[in-house]
Amino acid sequence: MDLIRQLRTSASMTQQQLAAHAATSQSTIAAYESGTKSPTLRTVERFAASLGLELIAAFTPRMTREDHRSLAFHHAIAEIIRNDPVPALCRAKENLNRLRKLHPGAASLFARWHAWMDMPAEELIARMLDHGLISRDMRQVSPFSGLLSAPERAQLLRRFRKDH
Repeated sequence: MDLIRQLRTSASMTQQQLAAHAATSQSTIAAYESGTKSPTLRTVERFAASLGLELIAAFTPRMTREDHRSLAFHHAIAEIIRNDPVPALCRAKENLNRLRKLHPGAASLFARWHAWMDMPAEELIARMLDHGLISRDMRQVSPFSGLLSAPERAQLLRRFRKDH
């Protein structure tokens, strides 16, 4: 589940470390993060409390089809970052510099991308895959163009259309 990964990466912990803090097993953390098991809200609260944090729930507008499509692309980009972060982030930073010059009105969004790209890869990934409104907006000005090849993008779009 994204919440568990987000909680863990924001605390800069491994799955094993979070498991020890939350009095559970590493395999349970892995199952939550992979989506094969779903934690209850009470479990997420307990995990947060074990790290000295408080869970605050919020309601946001439903994601649009465009939001889902952008998220699907960013899941693919996240895998590229996980597999080989240095060239992916170098390319994104080059793109970011070009975007800043072309679109000065979006300077605050580009500044946020710049800060995100200085984070550890898993924390960056957690933020770019978040379902919240800020991450949705950030995905609309993504600096990750060119990381997916044309055939990869086409395959992703076919899969997306089939699923949505």
